[in-house]
Amino acid sequence: VQLVESGGGLVQPGGSLRLSCRASGFTFSRYIMSWWRQTPGKEREWVAGISNSGASTTYADSVKGRFTISRDNAQNTVYLQMNSLKPDDTAVYYCAAVSGGYWGQGTRVTVSS
Repeated sequence: VQLVESGGGLVQPGGSLRLSCRASGFTFSRYIMSWWRQTPGKEREWVAGISNSGASTTYADSVKGRFTISRDNAQNTVYLQMNSLKPDDTAVYYCAAVSGGYWGQGTRVTVSS
């Protein structure tokens, strides 16, 4: 099983990034997928989730209206479009199929001028 995130980097406040997470080794379309983030010294924080079909999405209040989660089951990939980024969004971002115990290695996002 592998979850491989990509798309992180350095962006200015107000900017955008799109994270991708490519899954392999399990039946991706059967799993609810989610994005989490973590900063040093803090617990990992749930950011967004998407149903196995993609029909239903949920968001943490801190990102609602700015972030969009989506998935492509044909490509075994889940995405996180992040707009209007703030310095507080700086973190390592992880994708996960939590019910299977599958986590990626994370991709770092830094929002700074």
